Amino acid sequence: MTGKGRELADMMERRKVDILCVQETRWKGSKARSIGAGFKLFYYGVDSKRNGVGVVLKEEFVRNVLEMKRVSDRVMSLKLEIEGVMLNVVSGYAPQVGCELEEKERFWSELDEVMESIPTGERVVIGADFNGHVGEGNTGDEEVMGKFGVKERNLEGQMVVDFAKRMDMAVVNTYFQKREEHRVTYKSGGRRTQVDYILCRRGNLKEISDCKVVVGESVARQHRMVVCRMTLMVCRKKRSKIEIEKKTKW
Repeated sequence: MTGKGRELADMMERRKVDILCVQETRWKGSKARSIGAGFKLFYYGVDSKRNGVGVVLKEEFVRNVLEMKRVSDRVMSLKLEIEGVMLNVVSGYAPQVGCELEEKERFWSELDEVMESIPTGERVVIGADFNGHVGEGNTGDEEVMGKFGVKERNLEGQMVVDFAKRMDMAVVNTYFQKREEHRVTYKSGGRRTQVDYILCRRGNLKEISDCKVVVGESVARQHRMVVCRMTLMVCRKKRSKIEIEKKTKW
């Protein structure tokens, strides 16, 4: 994030993004700061050389923040109330393929802990760099993912699928048929992979109308932004006749 705050804010404004999860921020501390163009970054990190996660909100949503959980430099969450709907936004950054198994298990334990603390009736959206490939196709895993991943699944990708199953989540990227260019989230040299994902509760998948990778942006050198369009189903309660009759004008 160092030196990239305004660039990131300008990109969000240009792409009309209201909420953005960011990883590998490499900012030490636990704060919230304005990054310009009407956006505010909530972040957490313990080392300025590695890890760090954050959530960027459009200013109009900042006043809707009810709770913030900074679990570790790999997991944090925000709870917002929008039109009476509780929306939990979780930013995650999984250990890379070469990291120790203990570190990977600690990350998934932290993510499980966050999910278990959220009431089942509340919306959850996870934006994370999972450093794993869930792969193309969904045979045997139809309940949590679509067919449109990239290449073959690896061990880290299986961890993502297993997490989705035990938490009744859906891997949103994989449900939308796009050209490979709009599915690949990481490009470096000759490598083209999908490691960044958006997850939501399976029951709320119908609220997401589109999900794709945005090409042509260069805030992050290798990773590319994954964007989904979500419409919250707001249930407005009608006032009963009794309530109207009890109203007193002063």
